[in-house]
Amino acid sequence: MSTAQAQDFLRRGYRAMQQGDFREAGGCCSLVLKHFPKAKEAHFLVGLIGIESGDWATAKRAFRNVVSLDEAHTAGWAQLARCCVTMGQYNLAEKALHNAVATGTDDPLVMDVIGNVYSLLGDQLTALDWFDRAAAKARTAFFELSRAKALTFLGRLDEAKAALAAVLAEKPDAALVHWMLGRLRTAKETDHIEAMTEIADRMPDGHPDAPFIQYAIGKDHEDLGNWDEAFKAYAAGAQARRKLVDHDEAAEENLFETLKNTLSKSWFDAQAGGHDDAAPIFIVGQPRTGTTLIERIVTAHSDVESAGELQQFGMAIKRMSEMSSPRPMTAEIVAKAAGANMSALGELYLETTKAVRGDSPRFVDKLPVNYLYLPIIAAALPNAKIIHIVRDPMDSCFASYKQLFADAYYHSYDQQEMARHHVRYRDLMDQWREVLGERILDVVYEDTVTSLEPNARKIIDFLGLEWQDACLSFHEQASAVTTASAAQVREAAHTRSVGRWKKFEKHLEPMKSVLEEAGLLELPA
Repeated sequence: MSTAQAQDFLRRGYRAMQQGDFREAGGCCSLVLKHFPKAKEAHFLVGLIGIESGDWATAKRAFRNVVSLDEAHTAGWAQLARCCVTMGQYNLAEKALHNAVATGTDDPLVMDVIGNVYSLLGDQLTALDWFDRAAAKARTAFFELSRAKALTFLGRLDEAKAALAAVLAEKPDAALVHWMLGRLRTAKETDHIEAMTEIADRMPDGHPDAPFIQYAIGKDHEDLGNWDEAFKAYAAGAQARRKLVDHDEAAEENLFETLKNTLSKSWFDAQAGGHDDAAPIFIVGQPRTGTTLIERIVTAHSDVESAGELQQFGMAIKRMSEMSSPRPMTAEIVAKAAGANMSALGELYLETTKAVRGDSPRFVDKLPVNYLYLPIIAAALPNAKIIHIVRDPMDSCFASYKQLFADAYYHSYDQQEMARHHVRYRDLMDQWREVLGERILDVVYEDTVTSLEPNARKIIDFLGLEWQDACLSFHEQASAVTTASAAQVREAAHTRSVGRWKKFEKHLEPMKSVLEEAGLLELPA
């Protein structure tokens, strides 16, 4: 194969990748690498294919090959950092990111990748600086989308809206942008709904953008009090999203049963001492139940900062059990992890969180699904604090059902699957309370938003901290928020979401019936 032929195959591979034909793209790379094993362009393409197909381990290996062949390959270092941070390997990500910055670049696409890595590491100000540089360098509004995300996280919502408007001026059918815009403001008129409905009507069946436009339409209708129209759009969005994801409910059932059978009180009582660091504060529960609200109350205290929604504890469990899986957790991993050295597990978690937890004495890890393995957390970090957020089951389930998530909570796109998951979660938490007792503080969302100060004081007291009045004005914090609640937490506590599901009650019978049968709803007398 000649060099010119190799270049032809690489161009063919790029085209195939852009069309979603990863097999063809990979085949082109393999052919080139057979004849030119040190062709860094081919390794780079393998990495891009890995990212596009969700095979992050392969992508990481490919970009490692790139930077081994060319230590000054900025794009290779940036993409390697992106892979590491996505896989929860934050220390490695920081090292690769340092090399990317040190080698320098004038390519706005590479600048955008660097910015996104900073964003995933929690440094939104530096991320925004890189996005600004990319936008200034390019003659397209493409990079305004990244700017809008960072500006939202930083609470600069008017600037975020302006950035999104710039994208829509160039790409008026961008469904993701319409969805993001809807989350930043309250609809007052139907003009935006009409424009989005036209986009939805033109969209072919099965299009990956369909969920975004439907959820955006639903949000605007809900803002306007059009409950039936809002639910219709939410249901259409959920149905479209459900077709694009693979939820294995049987595997989830197996995981929960294994958790209950393995992490028993006798197991917990038999564990030797873990790592004694008291810095971590875990806030857990279901998504959309007020976990971010409680985090903001806690991190308003001068001794506490947010580390975000960290994947590190689950990653540490996998590493200690010497097992891997594309799923966040599996029954097999739990069964093996139960025999791990808990002190070493705690030390590994603390080591891998150094890059994202700053210099404050305490930090919050607000990944909701950490509730799955609370006995392991408590055994590995006996001085860590655990706060569990409780919300009305129907409000909790419906809040998830009407939310479009990135790559998590696949059970939330079907009413009955959502409700069955909630039943399993409640059952598991009942057992964890028996195992851990006062190690868990239950915080009721409805009580907190109705009566903020006594509940905030209870939380701060549980953490062993001195009271600070700033905890009541949490919404005035300037720090970034990198969750679905990034816009909402900029306002004071309110009760608008309490009992919200009742506006949609006639549409929620499938969900309600499952929760009623499980005894989780108080039936009227």
